[in-house]
Amino acid sequence: MQVDQPVDSAWAAAMRRGDLERAWQICDAHLRRRLMQQEPWWDRPRHLQPVWNGEPLGGKRVLVRCYHGLGDTIQFIRFVRPLRRIARSVVLWAQRALIPIARSVAGVDETIPLHDGSPQTGYNADVEIMELPHALRIASIPRDVPYLFVPHQSAAPARDRSFSVGLVWAAGDWDEGRSLRLKDVKALARIPGIRFFSLQRGPRASEAPSIPAIQWGADDVIETAARMLALDLIISVDTMAAHLAGALARPVWLLLQRDCDWRWPREGANTVWYPTMRLFHQSKPGDWTSAIEHLHTALKHCRPPTLHQTVRAET
Repeated sequence: MQVDQPVDSAWAAAMRRGDLERAWQICDAHLRRRLMQQEPWWDRPRHLQPVWNGEPLGGKRVLVRCYHGLGDTIQFIRFVRPLRRIARSVVLWAQRALIPIARSVAGVDETIPLHDGSPQTGYNADVEIMELPHALRIASIPRDVPYLFVPHQSAAPARDRSFSVGLVWAAGDWDEGRSLRLKDVKALARIPGIRFFSLQRGPRASEAPSIPAIQWGADDVIETAARMLALDLIISVDTMAAHLAGALARPVWLLLQRDCDWRWPREGANTVWYPTMRLFHQSKPGDWTSAIEHLHTALKHCRPPTLHQTVRAET
């Protein structure tokens, strides 16, 4: 699904409105141009390197390369299942942190940790994970959730009559516009009867006591997923945690900057990617005020029976 700059805006617009047929036409044209011109791609950063050359994947041992971020892999790993329906076997070359939970995905025959260099396995065809929907000519985004499962659950927090909410307020430093300011996060914690748990990772996890929120973040993805299963709601900015919650079918509210990524609509509360996700958009670039106010109002009316869903965990 990597596209060059001249067609990027048209492709992004097609993806936003769910016009997958048009998106794949744009990708087809890009693929033809790349193959005809034999453009050098392997000197680009790995996440900008296209892999699939247009060959059929049916009946082959397919290597799926996960060259993008953790959230991208979680979002697109759903397409392994339709791939496996036509492939002889599927090998997932994925980020080491995701290997334990990736093994729970239907269609994955083998997982190997991603590293620099070449994969140490044999294969007949390969594709980057974000190229899968194009390669498979997906007509509509699969909405079957959950598609990730926790093989074991850690101890849940002591439950009381409080509504439990997990918070993730900062994304990576590659796009600081996705992150909330501390004062915005604190505004969410003023509602009585709600127990807040910080799922934040990285340098800003240290802000949890001042929100206040119980520090419950974990570097281990399985542990994070298990903790999400114990919460009534996850509130997150656009980062890996939001995709993980959506893939687990947890109720998740996503805060989006005005110029949000191509995978989210610019307006509206719903997304085709995750049926249990609700979107809250900035009304003006860089200003979270209205989004926080709308979320704050919605949160005040929350009760566990209205949001809590029982999600099966594999044993």
